[in-house]
Amino acid sequence: MEIKKYGKLYEVNDRDRTGVLQMKTFEEITISSKRIFDGRVISLQVDKVELPNGNISTREIVRHPGAVAVVAITKDNKMILVEQYRKPLEQSIFEIPAGKLEKGEDIEASAKRELEEETGYTCKELEHLTSFYTSPGFANEILHIYRANDLVYRNSLQTDEDEFVNVVEVTLEEALQMVKEQKIFDAKTIYAVQYWQMKTIMEK
Repeated sequence: MEIKKYGKLYEVNDRDRTGVLQMKTFEEITISSKRIFDGRVISLQVDKVELPNGNISTREIVRHPGAVAVVAITKDNKMILVEQYRKPLEQSIFEIPAGKLEKGEDIEASAKRELEEETGYTCKELEHLTSFYTSPGFANEILHIYRANDLVYRNSLQTDEDEFVNVVEVTLEEALQMVKEQKIFDAKTIYAVQYWQMKTIMEK
């Protein structure tokens, strides 16, 4: 369905390799794009765009290669979390194991790598739970969340040279309390705790 001058309403394209449905709603047409910064993790560009009503505006866009995160529950029914200082927040928070995708890396292989590097655990099987855009207002980062099944501890912690972490294992009750106390304070880990809580309720 097309609406004159207001772009295409719900133009559905094919699913990408992650299974995420690509959809254009009130599309903004790019007139020009200027790369401002290229870093190790992100790049920043400023696009001049034509809005659906014909006006011109600018969009500051962060480009990100994507990331993975892992919900890991031990045989003792405890969730594995990583405590890490986050400079943008100027504080430490507890998170599920996570990291960015390397160029050309398989998504599941990346999830297994991050799990082992940050916690010392590996797993026999990964189950994809969901994928979502973390901050669609200004970034294209997509996060893929997996559940690790049949955990095996290898004691092979291999963090990056500039990465300092503390690995902890918490019960569901402890995790819920950490959310209340804002020790767990990021979207992916709150999702993981809520998933665990719902899974527990459904299995009763």
